Amino acid sequence: VTLSEGPHHVALFKDSSREFDLTKEEDLAALRNEIEIRMRNSVKEGCTVSTETISLSVKGPGLQRMVLVDLPGVISTVTSGMAPDTKETIFSISKAYMQNPNAIILCIQDGSVDAERSIVTDLVSQMDPQGKRTIFVLTKVDLAEKNVASPSRIQQIIEGKLFPMKALGYFAVVTGKGNSSESIESIKEYEEEFFQNSKLLKTCMLKAHQVTTKNLSLAVSDCFWKMVRESVEQQADAFKATRFNLETEWKNNYPRLRELDRNELFEKAKNEILDEVISLTQVTPKHWEEILQKTLWERVSTHVIENIYLPAAQTMNSGTFNTTVDIKLKQWTDKQLPNKAVEVAWETLQEEFSRFMTEQKGKEHDDIFDKLKQAVKEESIKRHKWNERAEDSLRVIQHNALEDRSISDKQQWDAAIHFMEETLQSRLKDTESVIEDMVGPDWKKRWLYWIGRTKEQNIRNETKNELEKLIKCNEEHAAYLANDEVTTVRKNLEARGIAVDPCLIKDTWHQIYRRYFLKTALNHCNLCRRGFHYYQRHFVDSELECNDIVLFWRIQRMLAITANTLRQQLTNTEVRRLEKNVKEVLEDFAEDNEKKVKLLTGKRVQLAEDLSK
Repeated sequence: VTLSEGPHHVALFKDSSREFDLTKEEDLAALRNEIEIRMRNSVKEGCTVSTETISLSVKGPGLQRMVLVDLPGVISTVTSGMAPDTKETIFSISKAYMQNPNAIILCIQDGSVDAERSIVTDLVSQMDPQGKRTIFVLTKVDLAEKNVASPSRIQQIIEGKLFPMKALGYFAVVTGKGNSSESIESIKEYEEEFFQNSKLLKTCMLKAHQVTTKNLSLAVSDCFWKMVRESVEQQADAFKATRFNLETEWKNNYPRLRELDRNELFEKAKNEILDEVISLTQVTPKHWEEILQKTLWERVSTHVIENIYLPAAQTMNSGTFNTTVDIKLKQWTDKQLPNKAVEVAWETLQEEFSRFMTEQKGKEHDDIFDKLKQAVKEESIKRHKWNERAEDSLRVIQHNALEDRSISDKQQWDAAIHFMEETLQSRLKDTESVIEDMVGPDWKKRWLYWIGRTKEQNIRNETKNELEKLIKCNEEHAAYLANDEVTTVRKNLEARGIAVDPCLIKDTWHQIYRRYFLKTALNHCNLCRRGFHYYQRHFVDSELECNDIVLFWRIQRMLAITANTLRQQLTNTEVRRLEKNVKEVLEDFAEDNEKKVKLLTGKRVQLAEDLSK
């Protein structure tokens, strides 16, 4: 029974919403009946008692807050009809509750029977040998006064001289006439009336403060609050000692840091993250455009060279070159380019966001936030979706940029030549590397590093030499080998005892021709440095044609315009949307304690948490 203060005297079971009014006899009868039903239902078949608890709350004015546990009465003999283990079960249940050092033991002794027949006092003595939390209660004193031949025997019991057990206090009470239909009021009246007329009080065998249920309840309350105070004082001393130890450990390990618990650390990290997101808005337009242009070209350069420039350059005249370029540029812009550009912009935004989030700030950097920042970054990026209409607007802008062939000044012409040279030199370097892997090290490396060629590399090298002779004989050679040329090369090699597969000849030719073509294109670039004058006259009366320079200028201009457009989308829309996502993620994380425990970890956090606690 959990007792507590309340405006009305009511009782209710933990698993039921019904309130029993303890001032009404019919409610009291119903409550008793309900308790008996629950007790019977809790006892399993073949058992007499049950370890199952029936939990009841009782509220009322002036009730002290405590828990009363009504245990089954201790028995000395198992009678017929009882389960054989009833005695042991009752002892086990009683011991389990009485062992609690915070429990007050009310040792109830029936005054109407001989005290010597009681075994409860022995049990209590075992559980509380010093009697520091035991109160002895003698019930049915009215019957005892009538039946006991020597009233001094009751005095001996109440003075604690008859039993070997010790107690804080000894009380005598009368709990009615033994009729189950008695009201609480009539029980109280009967008890007061009995003690007023009792010879035990009149002859001073019992003291006034040792009688009545009211005095007993006051004694229990005093005992309860005394134990609470002692317990709290002990806990306070323990807490002080623990806190001193924790503070000492903190000062030794983190002398320059404040004691911030997990929630305080989260707030600090949250402010740092929001500051870092705001830093994105301070990135200069020039930086955005440079990084966007560079990354976009890295992503699309292979397509431009392999699928647009090289096929167009194989054509016979400038008209066919321009037509091929225009068709392929339109197809590329319609299908792939806008999507690639948006992908690059999104990745660039992620990289810049990551850079600000993970950038160590020298001595101010606190690695305790690293896991949290990483999680916020990943979740924010996962939630972010680029504006769906961005690709459509970008496609129109890119179409218009690529259709323009008007190079307005010599500076732009030179920039296009520089751009083309850089691109072709990078491709030539890659091709040279591929050829070196195919044919093995040259004589200088073989001599310096004492390494040789494999059998396949020797075959490749001989094939390369044959193919280079073909190009020397015909500098206008097409990009592909004719079948009769493949046969000729194979027979020439076989004449020298080298068996070669036609596929290997074609594969080697692809790289040899590619190197030759790129070197020729670079020479042509050099010639076109003086070609701007002829370009302005549309190459009329000129043997020099520089349509490839115009193509690279168109590509370069498209990259610059695309980078500018993407930068505007980033700064005007996407950075703000990402900032909003970060705020939402931080709000979600703030409400998720499990997430905070997972992301803010380590000895320092745990020590601060213990100090805070």
